[in-house]
Amino acid sequence: MIENFRVRVFRTVAHHLNFSRAAEELLLTQPAVTQQIKALEDQIGVPLFDRGGGKIVLTPGGKALLPFADRMKVLEEEAIAAIAGAYGEHAGELAIGASQTIGQYLLPRFVAAFVKTHPKIRVTARSGNTEQMLEALVAGDVQIALIEGLDQRKDVHIEAFMEDQLVLVVPANHGWAEQEITLEDLRTEPVLMREFGSGTRRIIESCLAEAGLKMKELTPGMELDSNEALLNAVEAGLGYTFVSRWAVRNQLALGTLKLSRVKGLKLFRSFSMAYQAGPEPTGSVGAFRGLLLAQNLQHGRKNAKDKRAKASSN
Repeated sequence: MIENFRVRVFRTVAHHLNFSRAAEELLLTQPAVTQQIKALEDQIGVPLFDRGGGKIVLTPGGKALLPFADRMKVLEEEAIAAIAGAYGEHAGELAIGASQTIGQYLLPRFVAAFVKTHPKIRVTARSGNTEQMLEALVAGDVQIALIEGLDQRKDVHIEAFMEDQLVLVVPANHGWAEQEITLEDLRTEPVLMREFGSGTRRIIESCLAEAGLKMKELTPGMELDSNEALLNAVEAGLGYTFVSRWAVRNQLALGTLKLSRVKGLKLFRSFSMAYQAGPEPTGSVGAFRGLLLAQNLQHGRKNAKDKRAKASSN
């Protein structure tokens, strides 16, 4: 490790302001973290944290050290990447943020393909809704965010990499199951939706509005913060919902849920990647971006092949 380990421990505690959470992230015991901090304080000659009042805060010395500790982390990553680059390889860390649909159903296969070709890059990931992942990107907590839709923001660059289809999901014994319904039918039963800030919710609202139906005209049901919660609620008969086709594959295969179609309603969106505005990314971010764009090209070729096969069979 190029970076001083005590400084790394300090930086982790400083960002969490919690010794237990820092210990979990560093895979250390809490006493070991405390020992490293004390050794660094003895080395510098000033306290870095004030542990009084039932909470942990940075002292003036800790506040002064933190920006340098952050810069040391960046410098270490750049050094490791430069050394690997001298041998035609990529190395370092890649912190990915992903919206829930992408994080749960697609990110594992993306990461598996990536680490197969870039084994020296350490990948970490976190998930949340689209708005949360964009905020994490702006804050520097992740280097690239995979989100639902094409958010309009000037502080980051957003690029589509894959098309996704949203589907209407109903209980297996529902009268709409495997039937085509009208927009008017959607008014008659409770609709279950993701929380505000969800990319899926924004796309659904936009698609419905484009078809001539406003959300306030629907019968409101529950708001839930995950796709799994939505699908479980549909299975329980609490209403219908719209989710990515990726999210409902298992339930469709088991027959616990069914799809319905809405005449005149088009439910397509883009999965996009967001990264810092500026020059085209290089290093680990650039390599991961390249994988996603290549994946999109392969997906497009497969779709075109499927359409040709379907046309020839008709």
